[in-house]
Amino acid sequence: MGSTRHTCLKLQVPTESDPEQTEPIFVKATWHPSRFDLHITDGLHAWTCNASEEEVEERASQWDQPVSEYFELAERYLGFQQPGSVYGFSDAGSGHRRLSWTFEREGTKLEWRWKCQPSPNSKKTTAGILDFLMDANIRLSDEAVRKTHLSERLKVEAEKCLAQSEKFNSEKEEFESAIYAKFLGVFNSKKAKLRELRNQLSKEKTSVNFQEEEEDSTDKTDMRMTKVMQIAELDILELDLETMGP
Repeated sequence: MGSTRHTCLKLQVPTESDPEQTEPIFVKATWHPSRFDLHITDGLHAWTCNASEEEVEERASQWDQPVSEYFELAERYLGFQQPGSVYGFSDAGSGHRRLSWTFEREGTKLEWRWKCQPSPNSKKTTAGILDFLMDANIRLSDEAVRKTHLSERLKVEAEKCLAQSEKFNSEKEEFESAIYAKFLGVFNSKKAKLRELRNQLSKEKTSVNFQEEEEDSTDKTDMRMTKVMQIAELDILELDLETMGP
């Protein structure tokens, strides 16, 4: 069933003088692989219960349960106070006390009881419980401090990552804007030069006297045809640039 474990439970149980009133008790349990020990104190008196392996097996048999299931259920109810369970710590005569708790099984409310004997040294038993609680409190405090520091470091790292991400996005936007502005400037410059060249060729074309062309040599005709083709090519190139433009 695993290694030895320790638990400590604070319970509010009815008082002997007035069942309507409650008083606190502390139940420290040591869970061995197949048995358990209980140390109980109300701050003034103390009691103990040493449930042997044979007793645990007998109780499990009485309740028609496997030992592992009985043991697990006992640890659940004596390790942590269970909602809906009624706990009691009543007089059992001769200074003995009976620790009890209720639970439901298949819709029926049942009760388990274990008899506890007076501790041979109440002060030592009570001091042992207090020492356990103090040590547990120190461990919890240290763990809380460690988790707080870890949380703060994670927060700082997250803030650094966020700042780096924002810086990267800002630099990326600036770079893209600069590249786009440069491209736009070159693009508009090329378009302007193409328009200028096209206009120049158009003027040369319109100034040609077609009547004189018929009398010109074949070389002049070829030259004029070349210019006409250049104008057509410029028109196509400018159309392509405008389709690419913003």
